[in-house]
Amino acid sequence: MRVAVIGAGVIGTTTAYELACDGHEVTVFERRSAAAEEASFANAGVMAPGYVTPWAGPGMPSKVARHLLSRHAPVKLGLPLSGTEIAWMWRWLRACKLQTYLANRARMQRLAFYSRERLHQISADLQLEYDRSSGYMVLLRSEKDSRLAQPGLQVLRDAGVAFAEITPDAARLIEPALNPDTAFFGAIHLAQDEVANCRQFTLLLKNQALRRGAQFQFNTSVKPLDAAHPTQLQLDGKDAAQRFDAVVVCAGLDSVGLLRNIGVKIPMVAVYGYSVSAPLREPLNSPRSAVMDERYKVAISRLGQRVRIAGSAELGGSLANKRASSLRTLYKVLHDWFPGAARLSSGVQEWKGARPMMPDGPPILGASGAPGVWLNLGHGSSGWAMSCGSARALADLIAQRDPGVDLEGLGLERLRL
Repeated sequence: MRVAVIGAGVIGTTTAYELACDGHEVTVFERRSAAAEEASFANAGVMAPGYVTPWAGPGMPSKVARHLLSRHAPVKLGLPLSGTEIAWMWRWLRACKLQTYLANRARMQRLAFYSRERLHQISADLQLEYDRSSGYMVLLRSEKDSRLAQPGLQVLRDAGVAFAEITPDAARLIEPALNPDTAFFGAIHLAQDEVANCRQFTLLLKNQALRRGAQFQFNTSVKPLDAAHPTQLQLDGKDAAQRFDAVVVCAGLDSVGLLRNIGVKIPMVAVYGYSVSAPLREPLNSPRSAVMDERYKVAISRLGQRVRIAGSAELGGSLANKRASSLRTLYKVLHDWFPGAARLSSGVQEWKGARPMMPDGPPILGASGAPGVWLNLGHGSSGWAMSCGSARALADLIAQRDPGVDLEGLGLERLRL
C-alpha cells in the first residue's frame, strides 16, 4: 500500500520504519526541517516502563493544588487557560477515579514494556549506536518522600518490576558522584531500566527507514484532512492533492486540527516540559546513568558527553515563553546532586517542549473511523517509552495481523465511555 505518515517525531519515524519493513510504500510529511525537532528533541531520555503511569490518578488534584503554592513546583499553570484547556482539566478530574486510573495504568505499562522489547530488538538487529546507559535511581530526600513513594512501589511489584529500596550509602556506591553535602533518606534503584537519547535514535532510524524505501518530505505542512477524501493529502503551497491508500496521523498537537474535519475529536492539549543540556565538566563528578529527584520530579541523565536535567509540567501558556522559575528549579536540582557535573559557562541548551497529552493518560492507537485513516498520537511525556511498541502494533493493525501486545482501551472507543 501507499501509506502517508504525518509527523517525523519519534512516533512518526518509528511508524514509518515499521511500515517500510512490512513492504509498504511510505512517505513521511514533516513541517519542520528535520526529524525529532519538537517533543522528541531534548526530553529526559528515561526508559522506565514501570514508572509509566497516568497523570490522572487518585489524590492528584490535591497534590497539584499543593504544588502550585511551592516555590519549586513541579506542576505549574499558565494563566489564563483557554476553553480547550479548561475542558481538558475537567476530563482529567473525571479520570482521577481509582478504577479509571488502574485501567489506564495497566494499558500504558503493557505498551511500555512491549515497546522496550521492540527498542532493544531494533537496536540490536540494526546495530544502532546512540547515547545510552543502564540503571535508573529515584532519590528520596526525606522519610515523607519515601512514604509517598510506597504506592508507586506497589505498582512496580504488581507489574513484576525488579527494584531495590536502598540506603544513601548504597546509592552512593551506584552513583559515586552524588553530592556528599546533600543528605537524603534513601533511594529506589531499578537496575534493568535505562536512559537513552531519543533524538539520536530517531535520526538513526530515519536513515534505516530511508534504506527500506521510505521518503521524508521536510518543511512540508499538511492541510486538515477532507471528509470526502480522507486519504488524499493537500499540502500547503501545492495545487494537486496526493492520493494514498492509508494515512497515519502522528503529528502531536497538530493532529487535533488535522482530524477535526473528518469528525474525529481528540481531547489533547500541550503539557510543557523543560530541559537543560550541558557539556560534561568532569566525568567523575557526573551521573553514571539517570537519577530522579522524587520531590521535584526532575531527572538528571548522563547522555554521552553531556548532562541533561529535565522536568516540570506546565499547563497553559505558550511554547515561546520559557518560565525562568522552571529553569531555576532544574539548575537547583543539578546543583543539589551533582554540582560539578556540567560546564554551565558555555554550550548550554535550554529547551521547552510541548507534550501532546490526553486527559486520562494513554495514547490513542488504531483506526480513526474514517476510511484509511489511522491514529498514533497522544503519548504525552511517555512518547519515548512507548514509541517502538506503538509503531509495531499499528503496523500490525494495518496489515490485519494480531499485534504482539494487548491494545484494549487504546483506541478511540475509550473516549466515548
